[in-house]
Amino acid sequence: MTNIHIATDLPNIKRCAPVLRELRTFLTEEEITNRVQQQMTDGYRLAYVEAADTVSSVAGYRILRNLTYGKFLYVDDLVTRADQKRSGYAGQLLEWLCDQAREQGCSFLILDSGVQRFEAHRFYLAHRMDITAHHFARKL
Repeated sequence: MTNIHIATDLPNIKRCAPVLRELRTFLTEEEITNRVQQQMTDGYRLAYVEAADTVSSVAGYRILRNLTYGKFLYVDDLVTRADQKRSGYAGQLLEWLCDQAREQGCSFLILDSGVQRFEAHRFYLAHRMDITAHHFARKL
C-alpha cells in the first residue's frame, strides 16, 4: 500500500494541481489551486496518493447530507496521472475514501462521471459501484 495524505497546505495543493488538471483540462493549475483553497472553506478535502515522491492519484471530496442518501461522501474529483494508470493507485484511493466515509458515519459514497468517460465507468463498476441516476445540468 502506498501513502495516502490529505493536502491541507498550499505547497501540497500545488503538487496535486497538475494531476487534477488531467481531469479538469479547462482550468489552469493556478485556477485549480485557487478553487481548491476556496472550496476547502466549504468542507472540500483533497487526498492524494504519493509513490516515489510523486503525486500519482488525487481525490477531492466532501461530506454532505441530503434526503436521498442521508449522510454521504461525495467525490468531486478522482484522477490518476496518465502515465500511472493501471497502477492500482486509484483503486487504493477509492477504498480509502470508502473507509473515510464509514468512519464519518456515511451510508454511501457518491460520484458523478461524464457520460463520455467509458474507461472511468468500467473502473467504477469493477469497484462495486452502481449506476443509480442521470445527472442533469443547466448552464446559467
